[in-house]
Amino acid sequence: MNKAELIDAMAAGANLSKADAKKALDAFVDATSGALKGGDRVALVGFGSFSVSTRAARIGRNPQTGKEISIPAKKVVKFKAGADLSKIIK
Repeated sequence: MNKAELIDAMAAGANLSKADAKKALDAFVDATSGALKGGDRVALVGFGSFSVSTRAARIGRNPQTGKEISIPAKKVVKFKAGADLSKIIK
């Protein structure tokens, strides 16, 4: 499902216009992004939670040459599915 399909599904499921569904989705993405950027965790009970984790620096290999390269530490977004979502997809 891409963004346009999600907007269509939200509009149909909540009886909204596509424009309102797009605004709601954009607001959710902006609010979630802002919270994660600030180091907060976003938890949606039953659905799951988004958090920021730091991946340690490590040594990797260039697959073309086999030469070792240094991969710097970085922050990554993680999603952990909630119990209700996990039950649905089993």
